[in-house]
Amino acid sequence: MKLPRSPRTSVFFLSVAILCFAFPLGLMPAQSVRASHSEKTDTQPGRSDVEALRIDGEVDPILANYIDEGIEAAGQRHASLVLITMDTPGGLSDSMKDIIQHILASKIPVAVYVSPTGARGASAGFYILLSADVAAMAPGTHTGSASPILSIGGWVPQIDETLRKKINTDATAFLRSYTEKRGRNPQLAETAVTEAKAFTEQEALRGGLVDLVADSKEDLLAKLNGREITRFDGSKAKLDLSNFTLVRFELSARQKFLNRIVEPDAVFVLLIIGVLGLYTEFTHPGIIAPGVVGGICIILAAYALHFLPVNLAGVFLILLALVFFILEAKYTSHGVLLAGGIISMLLGATFLIRSPITGGGVSLGVALAVTVPFAALSVFLMRLVLRSRHWKQATGTEELVGSQGVVMSAIQAGAEGMIRVHGELWRAVSSRPLAEGSTVRVTGVQGLQLTVEPVEQVPA
Repeated sequence: MKLPRSPRTSVFFLSVAILCFAFPLGLMPAQSVRASHSEKTDTQPGRSDVEALRIDGEVDPILANYIDEGIEAAGQRHASLVLITMDTPGGLSDSMKDIIQHILASKIPVAVYVSPTGARGASAGFYILLSADVAAMAPGTHTGSASPILSIGGWVPQIDETLRKKINTDATAFLRSYTEKRGRNPQLAETAVTEAKAFTEQEALRGGLVDLVADSKEDLLAKLNGREITRFDGSKAKLDLSNFTLVRFELSARQKFLNRIVEPDAVFVLLIIGVLGLYTEFTHPGIIAPGVVGGICIILAAYALHFLPVNLAGVFLILLALVFFILEAKYTSHGVLLAGGIISMLLGATFLIRSPITGGGVSLGVALAVTVPFAALSVFLMRLVLRSRHWKQATGTEELVGSQGVVMSAIQAGAEGMIRVHGELWRAVSSRPLAEGSTVRVTGVQGLQLTVEPVEQVPA
């Protein structure tokens, strides 16, 4: 049985409002990628292009896609240099490796510059810095702290020494694979992984991790002008930057939008709102709005998950939680199923995104802020559905069952007579004789004929 349209719509939008309000309660400030404004200039004779890119915030799939496109665009423009200015705490290992692979394979020399003063190239940023043809830092910056971290929802579990050694060995081997060919200090670089060491710009310069320290981008490009560098393939290249044009490559509109939704916390919220919207539409068909909103959110979440390393165990735990919430509404479990559903969804949220290098999963605060209201709303909506099955029919002839009427003329047992119900005359039969003016109750409807029984009058 359908609920009235307006209350159902109100319930859905109230549900979405609660989830949207709960989301920021546990959301930690996220760093977004901010690309510089593009300056399109025609290449003039005697001038060279320097493609300027920016890594600002956590290294994620959208940022990796942006860097890849920028390096490709520099190759198509036949730029003299790709300059990547970096300030990052780290990020996802898959995205980091994607960026490094494109830097190593770039036809155009790539310089990575940790800037401005106070910036850092930590964790995944350290790997990216050492992969460049030219590694540079600004005064007052630091890099390193590149030990792999196994993080689940922002929580770092205890792992045995064998697994830790295996993770570190893999990370150091990956680092050595290109630092040696770049002519940098692989032994010192490994200490950033095995001992989590960090280095100031002067320590990194003295240790042979970076090539030079520059006060600004202009100072860096001036120092690089005329410098001969060795590419990853062993070839030599001389940089001619005496008369350069700085071309800033910015994020596309699509990347800016995806950068907002690709964060694990945002993906989890989109996924939950989408499930709630479709669930409301399927249990109360005809509202339309919840189905539209839910469908859009589910598609956005699925698209964002395509860019993230998803753990199927997290997906299955979230689905199991939905089953527990539905069963809680249907059966009396004294809260056991509800508690199991909340625990299952919390675990599913923390397991949803795999991040072996840095904490890139759903934060525990967001998981709690979204799971608890979602559990309450799911149980509430399912109980409305189950309760509606016991409601009396509100339309059609079936609504007459249980109604009372008045006998218009005496009716013999088994014979047909006339009664008045809701101001209308109906043909009626009864298994007992009925006197004129007596009150009867409708017990059944067969076509246009009612089956009635006398209503016992309580003595005054």
